[in-house]
Amino acid sequence: MAKSNYTEDNIKSLDWKEHIRTRPGMYIGKLGDGSAFDDGIYVLLKEVMDNCIDEFMMGEGSRIDINVKEGVVSIRDFGRGIPLGKVVEVVSKMNTGGKYDSEAFKKSIGLNGVGTKAVNALSINFKVTAYRDGQSKTAEFSKGELIKEHKLTASSEKNGTLVEFRPDDTIFKKYHFVHEYIDKMVWNYAFLNTGLKLYLNGAEYKSDNGLKDLLEKNITGEIIYPIIHLRAEDIELAMTHSNEHYSEEYYSYVNGQYTTQGGTHQAAFREALVKTIREFYKKEFDPADIRKSIVAAISVKVQEPIFESQTKTKLGSSEIAPGGQSVRSFITDFMKQHLDNYLHKNPETAKLIEAKIVANERERKELSGIQKLARERAKKSSLHNKKLRDCRVHLDDTKDVRRLDTSIFICEGDSASGSITKTRDVNTQAVFSLKGKPLNCFGLGKKVVYENEEFNLLQAALNIEDNLEELRYNNVIIATDADVDGMHIRLLLLTFFLQFFPDLVKNNHVKILQTPLFRVRNKKETAYCYSDEERKAAVAKLGPKPEITRFKGLGEISPDEFKHFIGKDIRLEPVLIDQKSSITELLNYYMGKNTQGRQDFIIENLRIEKDTEKELIG
Repeated sequence: MAKSNYTEDNIKSLDWKEHIRTRPGMYIGKLGDGSAFDDGIYVLLKEVMDNCIDEFMMGEGSRIDINVKEGVVSIRDFGRGIPLGKVVEVVSKMNTGGKYDSEAFKKSIGLNGVGTKAVNALSINFKVTAYRDGQSKTAEFSKGELIKEHKLTASSEKNGTLVEFRPDDTIFKKYHFVHEYIDKMVWNYAFLNTGLKLYLNGAEYKSDNGLKDLLEKNITGEIIYPIIHLRAEDIELAMTHSNEHYSEEYYSYVNGQYTTQGGTHQAAFREALVKTIREFYKKEFDPADIRKSIVAAISVKVQEPIFESQTKTKLGSSEIAPGGQSVRSFITDFMKQHLDNYLHKNPETAKLIEAKIVANERERKELSGIQKLARERAKKSSLHNKKLRDCRVHLDDTKDVRRLDTSIFICEGDSASGSITKTRDVNTQAVFSLKGKPLNCFGLGKKVVYENEEFNLLQAALNIEDNLEELRYNNVIIATDADVDGMHIRLLLLTFFLQFFPDLVKNNHVKILQTPLFRVRNKKETAYCYSDEERKAAVAKLGPKPEITRFKGLGEISPDEFKHFIGKDIRLEPVLIDQKSSITELLNYYMGKNTQGRQDFIIENLRIEKDTEKELIG
């Protein structure tokens, strides 16, 4: 191996903004273009929002205005306002902020004094205005550099802070904000802060019943018993069991922060639930039977929480809760007292919970033999077949699947999977090849997952049999042809995921790979077009009579071309579910008996397809 020089010249010091711009992942997680809910542009928005929420939690300001338009974000709170003499420092000087003063901010979300500095450094335009006691102070930045510091001026505005920013499109390539992701974020803030009114592009978001409202908005289909809603100082819980899915679903929060990856508090709740249920019924129920189909939300407030990363998606240690307790003992004591009391006072709900646990136990025992055989088949198949071409990075005790951002492409047939396999990033991208069309599992029981070879192997590849905690790939990408058969396979896969693993879709792991429909080229230039509008624009740009190819199957795209579509410029369309829709109703519409609405949908889309082909031929 050739030796490299290591001298004083290799040692570099970066100022705060250069460090953030050079290593943005340390501060905001992955970059992305906005098509994933955890892309960095949403973290930028969240960092500013967290400061507004901290003001509300301190009893200052009950309204927040958020506007997102054409890639520009503006957020106005009505709190105390940044002290006017420190406006520039607060957004541009590291280790500066009010969060270091425990009297000014107790149980806040942001603790490191980094959040708005990261937004500033990663924005092409950043403007902050503080309104305080009849005066205002404004500062403008670009990429963290101070462009203009305005003088103090008189103001009739109410106290508070206004932040406006446009993310830097040299860092967030071709970014776009997905309204559904911001909508969900703002609703979470509303559920966790009763009494707070938020306005997103003029629409009002508010909650009177906290986590109870959260579950009512997010649960689709029938629940087995009325939502249990419990509150005490610094802790809130809402829970029920759903008839619609098989796994566990949790929404967990620390100091208003949505901890999408759980952590100490979520683990403590799962353990405390089992302990409380066993003691109440005086039966040693299996933990899996108690928690199966549960949907729960838990929120705790603690002093100086320690998260596992700057993006604060997982609580990392046993923080100190009220009274000097650990979070684990605090939640356990709360559950033992309040849930136990609730069950004694509500015997009908207690009976329904017990009946659900017993039903879960019966189903588990009925499936146990099938599951054992299925696991053995999956293990044997993985050794001898080539359905799964795995990536080198795997989830283990020291790695986090979301930080690693691994992906698995689910393809139809060998030609498509072959092209992707030849050009993929072998470190982070896996390929799973389907054999023909999957079974339509609509209306079938969980047993089919184990009895059907395709589903059994896919479930094993994803590692989602019991829950999503050890999901092996952050992105589950459906990569099918852009024709009728490809769309059918896409629907069959979505039916499988929605029926048996809805959390995989709800948590935004399932994506659709967008590949070009057309290639337009002349002797000098080639354009790949993802829509008919892009095709028309390319034809106009490349001049008269360019060569136009219509890709109908992924197998028609050569490996050399495929590398453009699954690399850094990959286009992924998230599978989003309208929170007002029932999963059962959705599946019945698309996969049940023919309905007039579905027939009209198919006819209309076939007409569009035929019109496009006619234009190309003509």
